[in-house]
Amino acid sequence: MQIAFSKHNGVVPVSVMKLTGNLDASNYASVIAKAQEAYDEGARHLLIDLSEVPYVSSAGLMSLHSVALIFGGYAMKNGSGRPAFRSVNAQNEKVVRQHVKLLNPQSAVDEVLDTVGLKQFLDVHTELEAAVLSFEL
Repeated sequence: MQIAFSKHNGVVPVSVMKLTGNLDASNYASVIAKAQEAYDEGARHLLIDLSEVPYVSSAGLMSLHSVALIFGGYAMKNGSGRPAFRSVNAQNEKVVRQHVKLLNPQSAVDEVLDTVGLKQFLDVHTELEAAVLSFEL
C-alpha cells in the first residue's frame, strides 16, 4: 500500500489522500496513522482517492471509517480503530460528511462500500475538481 498526500484549494483547503494497492489487514493501521498525522498537522478536510485500490477487506473498511471519525473530530480511544468503528450514529454522520469524502472507488470497492452502508455515511465523487469544491466551511 502506498499513501500519498496532495493539497488542493476549493472553498476550503482540502487534503487528498491517494491510496494505491489493496487496503486490508496488512496496512489498515498505516492508513489510520497517516490520516491522524495529517489531522494533527492541521488538515481538516480530506478526500480519500480510491481510484488505485482494487480490493478493500473488512479491516480496510474499518480504517476508512476510523479516518472519517478522526476528521470529524472524534478522538480514537486506543488507536486500533475498533471503538470508533462501532460508534456510527446519526449524530456524528453529518459532521463526518462535512470533512471526509471518497473519490473514484473502483467498481468492486464501490460495491463493498454500498453493501456495508459506507456510501450512506460518506459522499462519493467521480471528479477531483467537483469533489474538492464540494467541501464547505
